[in-house]
Amino acid sequence: MKTLRLLVPATLAFVSACAAELPPAVSLSKSNILFIAIDDLKPLLGCYGEAGVKSPNIDRLAARGVRFDRAYCNQAVCAPSRNTLMTGLRPTTLGVYDLATHFRDAVPDVVTLGQRFQRNGWRAESMGKIYHVGHGNYVDAATWSVPHWVPAVGRYLRPDTLAAIAAAAGSVNADKGPAVECVDVPDEAYGDGMIAAEAIRRLRAAKERPGTPFLMAVGFSKPHLPFAAPKKYWDLYDRDAFEPAKRSTPPDGAPEFAPTTWGELRGYTDIPNVGPLTPDLQRELIHGYHAAVSFIDAQVGRVLDELDRLGLAGNTIIVLWGDHGWHLGDHGMWAKHSNYEEAARIPLMVVAPGVTQPQTHSSALVETVDLYPTLCALAGIPVPAGLDGASFVPALRDPATAHTKDAVFHVYPRSPKGMGQLLGRAVRTARYRLVEWKKAGALADTAILELYDYQTDPGETRNLAGEQPQVVAQLRAILAEQPEAKPQFQGDPADKSKQRRAPYTPES
Repeated sequence: MKTLRLLVPATLAFVSACAAELPPAVSLSKSNILFIAIDDLKPLLGCYGEAGVKSPNIDRLAARGVRFDRAYCNQAVCAPSRNTLMTGLRPTTLGVYDLATHFRDAVPDVVTLGQRFQRNGWRAESMGKIYHVGHGNYVDAATWSVPHWVPAVGRYLRPDTLAAIAAAAGSVNADKGPAVECVDVPDEAYGDGMIAAEAIRRLRAAKERPGTPFLMAVGFSKPHLPFAAPKKYWDLYDRDAFEPAKRSTPPDGAPEFAPTTWGELRGYTDIPNVGPLTPDLQRELIHGYHAAVSFIDAQVGRVLDELDRLGLAGNTIIVLWGDHGWHLGDHGMWAKHSNYEEAARIPLMVVAPGVTQPQTHSSALVETVDLYPTLCALAGIPVPAGLDGASFVPALRDPATAHTKDAVFHVYPRSPKGMGQLLGRAVRTARYRLVEWKKAGALADTAILELYDYQTDPGETRNLAGEQPQVVAQLRAILAEQPEAKPQFQGDPADKSKQRRAPYTPES
C-alpha cells in the first residue's frame, strides 16, 4: 500500500497564504463571469467519458477550458451546497445542514460572493435556482444588484397531473405528481427553457453596458425531480438500452443509518412508499434523468451561443457546476442525501481566457468551497480572510502538474433512532474516503467509521474501517486538522430577524 501523505497545519497555512496572494498578473481583472449552476447534475456527461449521454453543448464547453475530474460538493443536498458556494464557508462552519435554515440566521454578517463582487464594481444578477428557495428558505437579496428572477411556471404541464395536484391541495406532498413527465412541447414551455431565454436577454442588456462587468448566475433546475422534459429529449434514448445498477445493496459493513432511504423520490405518486423499484420503473427513471440532462444541455448551449454571438466570450470567465451528484439505483439508493461517491462527486469546468487552455482536464482535488476564492483570484479581487476554501487557479494554469490539496471534505447528518443527530464528516483523498459519524463536539472515540478504498474497490462494496487501522488513523489525522463541526443552528424562536425575509413571488 502506498504511504498516505498527511496534511499538517503548516502545509494548510502555506496553501491558504499562496491562494490569498496570487499575483495580479494572473488575474482577468474586470472580466465578466458567467456562472451556470445545474441542480442534481452528476458527472453523467459525454465529456466525463459517458459516451451514451447526449450532452454536446456541455461537452464543447468542457473542451474550451479545464474539466475537473475530482471535484466534490461539501454536502449532497441543495441548500447547504449552495450556501457553501456563495459564502465560501463549509456547512460545518455555518452550522447549517438542512433546507429550511437561511445561512444569515446563523452568520448574519457574512459577505457573499455576489456582495464581494458588487463592492468591487461588478453588477451581480441571478435567475433560476442559485440559492435554495422553499421549505421556509428564501432568496438572499443582498447578494444581487437587482432582484432575483424566477420563471412563473410550475413543474408539470400535463392537465391530468395539474388537476390531481389541485385536488390534493393541503395534503402531504400535495405539489408532487409523477416522477417523470414527457410532453411534446417547445423548450420554453418549461421553466428551464424560460431561464435560458432570460439569460439571453440579460446578456444582450449587458452588451449595452460595456463599462460594467457582470457576475451573472444562471441556475437550471433539471435534472432535479420530477424528470420532466420535452418529448424530443426522451426520444434521444432507447429505454430498453438502460440497465438497473448491478449492485442494489449498501456497502458490506456500512452502518445501517449511512445509506439514504431516498424519501425524496418516495414522495412522487408513481413511486411505491416502501420496497425496491421494479426493473421497468428503474429504467423509466434512468431514462428520465438522461432526458432531463439533455434538455438542460440544450439550454446551456443556447446561452453559450448567445455569449459567443455577442462577442462577450473573450472577456468572460465561464464556470459550470453541479451542486451535488445523484444515486441512480446504485447500492439500492436514489437521489442524493449521502456521503457516497455518486452523491458527493460533481461536474466542474472552468474557462478563463488567457489562463486556461482548451482540451485540458485536471485530476486535482477541488471542492465547492474553493470556487469563491478562485473567482476572486481570477478577477483580481483580494481574497477575503476567513474563507474555508483555497483558490485552484494553479490547477487552471497547469492542469497536468498542479497539486492544490491532499484532501477535500464533505458532511451529511443523520438522526438514527435513539442516537440523536450524528454528523458524518468525510475526508476524501485521491484514493480513500473516511467517514466519521459522531455528534458535533463529541469525543473521537465515540465515532462510528466507514473507510473505502477506490483503488481496490471503486464500487464502494465494502467498509474497510475495521481492517485497515493504519489508514484510518492517517485519515482521521487529516480530518482532525479541520475545525470541529458546529451542530445544526437552531436559533431563537423569538428572533425577529425572520422578518427580513422577502416574500417569494415568481416574476414573469
